[in-house]
Amino acid sequence: MVINEQGEKKMSLSISSEMKEPGVYFLHLAGSLDTNTFMSLEKRAEEILAMTPRAIVLDMKELDYISSMGVRAVLKTRKAMQEIGGKLALVNVQPGVKKVFEIINALPSQRIFSNIQELDNYLDQMQKNVR
Repeated sequence: MVINEQGEKKMSLSISSEMKEPGVYFLHLAGSLDTNTFMSLEKRAEEILAMTPRAIVLDMKELDYISSMGVRAVLKTRKAMQEIGGKLALVNVQPGVKKVFEIINALPSQRIFSNIQELDNYLDQMQKNVR
């Protein structure tokens, strides 16, 4: 949590990243993805996009809140991945965050995975289909 100059409490966003396998990057989000923090996600996504990944996985297990600007950052990342022929996946989406996506119908065709194992199974199948 961050307290701004006006003494207001603002949630912060923590982003850690790892490459699980060549070309597959996980971004672990924790905190709040909102007007004050969305640029952090966009910046980190741009850094990864420069490496032309096959997939970016947003692990939202610890993401407590998302605003319209947070949704915009996710959609911007998805669009950039589509442009390079890659995939964006969301995993461990908390009920409140998932509800936001459902309400605005932002990701109607986006796969949202309930856990890492479900995502791994999907990625394995996707790779087998390519071979």
